[in-house]
Amino acid sequence: MTGEYFEEGYPPAAFYFTVTFGNGVQVPDASFSEVSGISLEMETEAVTEGGENRFVHQLPKSIKHPNLELKRGISMLNSPLVKWCKDTLEGAFIKLIVPQTIIVKLNGADGQVLRAWAFIDAYPIKWDVEGFNATKNEVAIEKMTFAYTYSKRSK
Repeated sequence: MTGEYFEEGYPPAAFYFTVTFGNGVQVPDASFSEVSGISLEMETEAVTEGGENRFVHQLPKSIKHPNLELKRGISMLNSPLVKWCKDTLEGAFIKLIVPQTIIVKLNGADGQVLRAWAFIDAYPIKWDVEGFNATKNEVAIEKMTFAYTYSKRSK
């Protein structure tokens, strides 16, 4: 097959991606080693029809999505992203939760955006530091988990 369905360089490498927050401006501390949770799934409801024993109807119910998870090396406390997580998770609900749009872009080898996902009204719900191990020489990793209202894929 040729033409519009397959191009040179496809499938793209999954290691060249960018993450932006809020207004879409790349901030210095938004470099992540891993992004996961980009998924949509339709929930269905099983309905048995009276007198019909050969099958069960699977009717659409709702769309669900997992939380968005971002991993990176532990960042400095003066980071805008760390401040947002601290304000949300350590604010004891005294401060308002400020949702933001998170945009994840998969880039091609020459920097062009191949796919993009926008996670609307996202806010941090978990901030986890991976375990420390004195027998390994590894970077200290933090994982940030975000809930969001819905996502949109472009491109």
